[in-house]
Amino acid sequence: MDKWIRINTMINGIVWGKYMILFLLLTGLWLMLRLKFLPFTHCRLIFKKTIGSLGKKKKEQGITSFQAVATALAGTLGVGSVVGVTTALTMGGPGALFWMCVSAILGMMVKYAEVVLAIHYRKKMDDGSYIGGPMTTLEYGCRMEFLGVLFAVLCIFASFGIGNVTPANTITETISMYSDLPAWVIGVVLAIFVAWIIFDKNNRIMRFNEITIPVISILYIGACCYLIFLHADKLGGVISLILKEAFQPIASIGGVSGFVVDRSIHYGISRGVFSNEAGMGSSPISHASVLHVDAIEQGFWGIFEVFFDTIVVCVITGLMILTSGLYDSGLEGVSLTIACFTSGFGKAGGLLFAVSIVAFAIPSILGWYYYARECIRYLWKGNIMLRIYQLFFLICIVAGAQLELQFVWDVADTLNGLMAIPNLISLVILYRVVVKLTKEYMNKVGE
Repeated sequence: MDKWIRINTMINGIVWGKYMILFLLLTGLWLMLRLKFLPFTHCRLIFKKTIGSLGKKKKEQGITSFQAVATALAGTLGVGSVVGVTTALTMGGPGALFWMCVSAILGMMVKYAEVVLAIHYRKKMDDGSYIGGPMTTLEYGCRMEFLGVLFAVLCIFASFGIGNVTPANTITETISMYSDLPAWVIGVVLAIFVAWIIFDKNNRIMRFNEITIPVISILYIGACCYLIFLHADKLGGVISLILKEAFQPIASIGGVSGFVVDRSIHYGISRGVFSNEAGMGSSPISHASVLHVDAIEQGFWGIFEVFFDTIVVCVITGLMILTSGLYDSGLEGVSLTIACFTSGFGKAGGLLFAVSIVAFAIPSILGWYYYARECIRYLWKGNIMLRIYQLFFLICIVAGAQLELQFVWDVADTLNGLMAIPNLISLVILYRVVVKLTKEYMNKVGE
């Protein structure tokens, strides 16, 4: 295990070094400038075409736009947005919450561009369905089939980390706090439940996520807001602390405060990406599967996705933890958040959070399975490779339930960074296509 930890640490230092973080931020900033601050200048239109359109009754064949967004959010909410923010705070300090927000603001444009390109360059399969994402964007848009294949392979491997071992570990840790069940038993039961869903041929993954994500999100956000209200007198001091630690003098790098800045930025940005997946290229795979959709309007859902995931859920979670008074308790991960809920709601509060995190983590596993499945369809015809993958995926759920948390997070971080590299390359090369399609759409709707 020590050997693998050293190897992962070396790779992680490269893919999440200062140059990678700078590349990610500058890509988002460049897109924000070229698209003239789209999330802010056209926020009413974005709202109208996303949340504002949910009340309208319209029949959509196949996968709907909202199911695609729910599946994309399923890949991050709970593990990325709840556990991820606690890890960012305990390892990067309160200032990391600010840098998560920075990554989200710039990530809105990265996610928007990813989704637009995924739909514009998607591939129609023999059965009438679509496959799209960075793999098709790289192949058909950039004429770089090798990088498209590389991204698909990386996504498949990443699904074992961020979308399998990590949520399985989180579920096990949560349930273990309320029962004496061995970790392997929890893993086996979870694997059986996942198998029941993924072997269904009637799109049970999308339907499960479409129902679960909205209900649990409302329940979780409401509970966090109540806990923040209970400690409202500490809110001003917490916000001041976040800004102070996020902007320690750069001149002091090499000293203690410089170390804080470095860790705040690193964990803030990396956990921000882990939270909303902007730059990774994974969630556009689900967006591209919607049959009848406008690329720009689906891109608006990408903007909403990042906003809701990080600006809403992550910030509320972070403020809830920092105002609770338990931030310095020595707890981390799920244990810290459960302690916060227990302090506010009593013993029932911990159980409430446990139910929420499990309900979030299962859709996360299903969402990432879906991404990997589409990448397998892109790479291979037939079902042989898919069956082999399904077997390993279920085995990894059982194994992941018994691994150490820190090593799981570190590997997930590394895989995220590796996926982002070919994806960001496609955005840099094809940004003009995104700008052109956006201008044409705005002219069409009179904006």
